[in-house]
Amino acid sequence: MRILHTMIRVGDLDRSISFYCEVLGMQLLRRKDYPGGKFTLAFVGFGDEATHPAIELTYNWDTDKYDLGNGYGHIALGIEDIYKACAEIKARGGKVTREPGPMKHGTTEIAFVEDPDGYKIELIQTKPQNSESATSDREPAISST
Repeated sequence: MRILHTMIRVGDLDRSISFYCEVLGMQLLRRKDYPGGKFTLAFVGFGDEATHPAIELTYNWDTDKYDLGNGYGHIALGIEDIYKACAEIKARGGKVTREPGPMKHGTTEIAFVEDPDGYKIELIQTKPQNSESATSDREPAISST
């Protein structure tokens, strides 16, 4: 078994595709309208779905906003240089909600960004920034390349 995709509901599909593709650097893998059900599905990711997990953006035509609730956490992306990635995300108009740095109670370097609907995306440093960085508490991360 492997993870195929994670689904999130979005209020403006074009805005969300723009964020995930233009700000985070993913690719639009596929998109399909379902007129009978009045919804559209778009899949974005860093590579072919046969070998890489994707994010399914579900757009219900009659809903422009969702309550996020308190059960959902975040999507995590592994990045070789989160400091550079956060600077690029800001330059592309993205919102960094937690600047890069060590996590509380550990040494793994993380940052958080927020998509247009308020979903949190954690960026996890996959390569140590210096020789003092420990990797013993590093969580598995998806490669961005």
